[in-house]
Amino acid sequence: MPSIQEIYEKLCLWAPPETQMDFDNSGFLLGHGERAVTRVLLSLDITVPVIEEAAAWGAELIVSHHPLIFHPLRSLHETGEGGRALRLAEKGIAAICMHTNLDIARGGVNDVLIRLLGAEPEAALDSEGCGRVGTLPEALPLCDFLARCKERLGAEGLRYVNGGRPVRRLAVMGGSGGSALGCAVSKGCDSYVTADVKHDVFLEAAELGVNLIDAGHFCTENPVIPALCARLREAFPDVDFRVSQRHTQTPHFF
Repeated sequence: MPSIQEIYEKLCLWAPPETQMDFDNSGFLLGHGERAVTRVLLSLDITVPVIEEAAAWGAELIVSHHPLIFHPLRSLHETGEGGRALRLAEKGIAAICMHTNLDIARGGVNDVLIRLLGAEPEAALDSEGCGRVGTLPEALPLCDFLARCKERLGAEGLRYVNGGRPVRRLAVMGGSGGSALGCAVSKGCDSYVTADVKHDVFLEAAELGVNLIDAGHFCTENPVIPALCARLREAFPDVDFRVSQRHTQTPHFF
């Protein structure tokens, strides 16, 4: 059986940690690298339910997108980042987190997202290599594209601005990407799919005549998790990899 370190090294080939953004904390964050691995759970976030799911299944490792530890820990108590780290340590479960390095990687968050929505990635959206730009094979009315987004991303709801144009030249950025609207405009995109968009950015998109769709942070990033799971299964056929069934879209819509 491979070790946790061997799995981490493979992930680093796909999404090198040195490419992460300055504020980030990607990497092998908790555990013993020499430990052999038989079961690995993958999840967008490492939450308490995800930890309990991994423990009940007998997983030795959780691979997530969002870092388990984002800020320096000053204590280890029952709640928060420290509480989750303590719970993992008590249960003997390691944590590997691939965040902004997986956002910009080939085959990472944004490549998976734009392909899921029907376009091939042609270029990065911003100067840091994040986001993607592509072109749909045929223009779609916005109402049809909204239905596609909702279905393919598993979104309970969408927030959007109708820019008055069909969808053909598409920009995407998984997660919080409202600040990159100008990048989408500069690259000639008529439509932009991202998440966590602020009110003023919706107003700006309406003025610019850009279809702006907020499909939610979870729904725009989570598609990379089953894709990453499939790559790991191919690379390590003797290990059982599973996508979390406990971690779902948050928040929910009433």
